[in-house]
Amino acid sequence: MRILHLTNHVQEIGNGIVNVAIDLACMQAKDGHNVAVASSGGEYETLLKSYGIRHFHLDQSRTPLNIIKAVWRYRNIVDEFKPDIVHVHMMTGVILAATLRFGYEYGLIATVHNEFQRSATLMGLGDRVIVVSQAVGDSMARRGIPKEKMRVISNGTLGSPRQRSIKEYEPQPLHHPAITTVSGMYRRKGVGELIDAFVEIAADFPDAHLYLVGNGPDRESLEEQARNTPLTSRIHFEGFQTEPKRYLLATDIFVLVSHKDSSPLVIPEAREAGCAIIGSNVDGIPEALDGGKAGILVPVKDSHTLAENLRQLLSDRDRLQWWRTQASQNLERLSAARVHKETLAVYTELRPNNTPNKYEYAEAKLIHK
Repeated sequence: MRILHLTNHVQEIGNGIVNVAIDLACMQAKDGHNVAVASSGGEYETLLKSYGIRHFHLDQSRTPLNIIKAVWRYRNIVDEFKPDIVHVHMMTGVILAATLRFGYEYGLIATVHNEFQRSATLMGLGDRVIVVSQAVGDSMARRGIPKEKMRVISNGTLGSPRQRSIKEYEPQPLHHPAITTVSGMYRRKGVGELIDAFVEIAADFPDAHLYLVGNGPDRESLEEQARNTPLTSRIHFEGFQTEPKRYLLATDIFVLVSHKDSSPLVIPEAREAGCAIIGSNVDGIPEALDGGKAGILVPVKDSHTLAENLRQLLSDRDRLQWWRTQASQNLERLSAARVHKETLAVYTELRPNNTPNKYEYAEAKLIHK
């Protein structure tokens, strides 16, 4: 198949939506498909090129003048690449691909990565709508997207083309016991509650340290929150890391207590690294933790319950090791290869037996003559 992915950019900044698109594009190309990506560009262009994937520059920023340019540019890209499938990962892309379909015969796939955004409903313009967890599917159904259009393909990152094998990483030297989160520095990621919970238990575990890995718009206020505690020397803001697995390999307890989270990519990586995991019981997090079998689930925005669970793990080495072992089980379904296989199956629903598109049909007729 000829597959065109649309995403806002391909920057290596820890954006989960971009990471999923890059994984799919690379694995599809490796599988023999003709793949292209259209975006405003970024560091992953080098990786795409190494897989023989063409990158088209497409700036989808929403200013009136740029939208006009994007319409013209998008049509040129489709005319040149002649896709069988256009797979969109963000809202502006689905509007372009859906409203400019006239005269083209591609199948349109839209993936809902962040259903909590109001604009996510627009992803229903796709012929098929991939949702990254059952929770996201239920939410989108309530918002009017027909269930028969939707296919659940939960995120999986293990074996990603973006990363080396976990065996090739050296653990980051951390103080132990190490409590870590890897996320954008947003209040909605529950980082504030994690700081509060750490403050609550820190006096009882004087060797414990908290590592906050990532950047984001709320980092300054979160750093201020940490400075207002007596624990500034034990709360570490590490910023964005291109190799977060180094932190995960050195972590005793991984925490992700988001207020909303469709299907976090970091949980499969924390499980592969063998961390004991605490996650909030919301959206796609329970699914990523096998319904609570692979990690402890706590209520959203409840720093006290989080603190109590941290206390139990830190005070009982056997309990901590048991949860580390649980996290390491049943990893096969968390692979990028499984996501690739299931995504191709959705494409095939729209192009059974890889039916030629009209461009290929015209070329075949010309050759016959």
